[in-house]
Amino acid sequence: MLLHGSWHGGWAWEPTAWCLRELGHKAFAPTYPGHLPGASRAGIRHDDYVEAVVRFVAGRDLHDVVLVGHSFGGSVVSRVSQVIPDRLKRLVFHTAFVVADGASVNDEFPDDQTAMFEAAAQASPDGTVECSWEVFRDLFIQDASPEAARSVWERLVPQPFAPWAEKLDLREFCRGELPRSYVAVADDLALPPGRWHPGMSSRLGEFKLVEMGGSHEVMFTRPAELARKLADAAND
Repeated sequence: MLLHGSWHGGWAWEPTAWCLRELGHKAFAPTYPGHLPGASRAGIRHDDYVEAVVRFVAGRDLHDVVLVGHSFGGSVVSRVSQVIPDRLKRLVFHTAFVVADGASVNDEFPDDQTAMFEAAAQASPDGTVECSWEVFRDLFIQDASPEAARSVWERLVPQPFAPWAEKLDLREFCRGELPRSYVAVADDLALPPGRWHPGMSSRLGEFKLVEMGGSHEVMFTRPAELARKLADAAND
């Protein structure tokens, strides 16, 4: 089960999901509420994301799920694991947020970035933040051609700010016993160096580390390699 990050939708996982299926795995990539083109984004909360994933898993009666979260999706993985631990096999954080109990995703951004995002959300009519072309090109997908990068950027949707800012109760996740993996990407520039790994990955306690090169958006630039890394991360 592949959970996407901010601004994205389940479509972001399509190349990697195809590669995972070629390796013999089932792969699902749902889209959070408010992340489809033209969808209403006003009032979206972190709970809406969590409830949508729980419904997706329960509605298909899935068991032994390897739950993978990319970037912001890591916070959704953590909270979903508190609701349906009996349906999950392993948690995989792919260059993803591992939020401390009682903290928010926003707490992991540099202060100037947090202020910029908050101001953008307050200025928008529906409390959302857009990802600028320059930021996406230079910090998220710097290993793609300008043409390929722009084709991805043009599909991004405004991100509701509230799920970033909400303080999350993660007590059960912190003491949970589900096996955990972290896929660390060497050239990820979306956060300052060391913030993803070992900064946030160290909050997982005991975990399996899988490393690879590439940018924050390796699901587009290295989908086959990422699929192999995720398959490795899914194993004990």
